[in-house]
Amino acid sequence: MIKVVGIRFKPAGKVYDFDAGAFVMSPGDPVIVETEQGLGFGFVAIAPELRDEKTVKRELKKVYRMASEEDFRQREKNRALEKRAHAFCLGCIKKLKLKMNLFTVEGTFDANKLTFFFTADGRVDFRELVKMLVKEYRIRIEMRQVGIRNQAKMCGGIGRCGRVLCCSTFLEKFEPVSIRMAKEQGLSLNPTKISGQCGRLMCCLTFENETYRGLRSDFPKIGRMVTTPKGRGKIVRHNVICNRVAVRLEEGQELEIELRDIQLESGRKDKRSQKGQEKR
Repeated sequence: MIKVVGIRFKPAGKVYDFDAGAFVMSPGDPVIVETEQGLGFGFVAIAPELRDEKTVKRELKKVYRMASEEDFRQREKNRALEKRAHAFCLGCIKKLKLKMNLFTVEGTFDANKLTFFFTADGRVDFRELVKMLVKEYRIRIEMRQVGIRNQAKMCGGIGRCGRVLCCSTFLEKFEPVSIRMAKEQGLSLNPTKISGQCGRLMCCLTFENETYRGLRSDFPKIGRMVTTPKGRGKIVRHNVICNRVAVRLEEGQELEIELRDIQLESGRKDKRSQKGQEKR
């Protein structure tokens, strides 16, 4: 058996498994762990648990030690270095007239490597830029081009809902998003209304889609003729959150009515209507 602990390095980053060894840890505890890039500073996301070594697919890196006050001071020094490197790199980009958007810099805990994250429309020849950075800082330099969604995740921001971006708070990875999900949820297909800060379709369309599909399964299809307390009509719109449907009556009037108050033309009531009556 091996004791495995889940460690997260960023607030909304992926959780990685490490060998906890003999350490006693709880969620939220700061730790120093061994990584492929050297020592790393992270926080316990999942408490240690025993697992069969056969179920662990690869050899796990170990928790080096619990973080101390000195480690927190080192992290602050690293952040100061990252800020200076960001400003210096922006100056070099401007000098070299490179078409790239540098948005953040991250360094390893032991400050032996700096990674510069940027976005660009195409490939960028940054060889001269790397030479300038190596000459200035005398450490390993990596330039990493990422997508616009990754930029939003790393930089954070406020979405159109007024809350902090989902990708920078709890989404660990990006799932495919399609315009069909917006149709399923009855949203406007105007790109400006269903796109996030990154300019791509909002991530919430993905993880809300299953709920909408479940709620909509009991609704009669749009275009179905139904009978309402005010006469016959055709369903023109669903309001799954409020459990209502919009019906256009034969006289041309349109009204929104509770799902339980409609009756299908075949003479049998809607499934949800029957469920509501059974509860009564």
